[in-house]
Amino acid sequence: MSNSQERLHESDSYLTKVISIMKTITFLLLALFSTFQIKGVQMNQYEKATLGGGCFWCTEAVFQTLPGVVSVISGYSGGSKVNPTYEEICTGKTGHAEVVEITFDPAKISYEKLLDVFWKAHDPTTLNRQGADVGTQYRSGIFYHNQKQKISAEKSKLEAQRQFDDTIVTEIKPLVHFYPAEEYHQNYFEKNPDAAYCKFVIRPKLEKLK
Repeated sequence: MSNSQERLHESDSYLTKVISIMKTITFLLLALFSTFQIKGVQMNQYEKATLGGGCFWCTEAVFQTLPGVVSVISGYSGGSKVNPTYEEICTGKTGHAEVVEITFDPAKISYEKLLDVFWKAHDPTTLNRQGADVGTQYRSGIFYHNQKQKISAEKSKLEAQRQFDDTIVTEIKPLVHFYPAEEYHQNYFEKNPDAAYCKFVIRPKLEKLK
């Protein structure tokens, strides 16, 4: 084989390898894009609800048990203080309420169903109080994310009133900001099942709601 023929053979071999590598890269990129696209579609299907029903340790535990709920984050909303701390919330001067941000799949559980559970999971007729927990941070509230949620919340409140002798004092307001609470508040019941509050307040409530 002449030198020119050898060089041509080497060139063809190199080109074949390059084409093979390019095909592999293209396949991997398409697979990666498809994965992100699917995840993006799934995330776009999820919705959020922000509810305040007293101590968020309890509210969080209630909604975490529901099929269709993707995640529950305890936090603060409804006040004026930016990035408040738990200590600041407890003073009652921030205007914030303890709330939970619920991410849910509307194909599996509706916003209206979440509200049904919300009314059963706390006493919406006691102003700034849930049991022994007293203060504006423990007030009952629905913080809607859009007009559709507002309409659903107002309708649900009217329907729920039939279940109570006293007037429901739950506030229905647009969500302005949600501030996640400190890490030690997250998944509190799961992480502290033997704590007194979990044993004597949260666990009995979960049993009652089954």
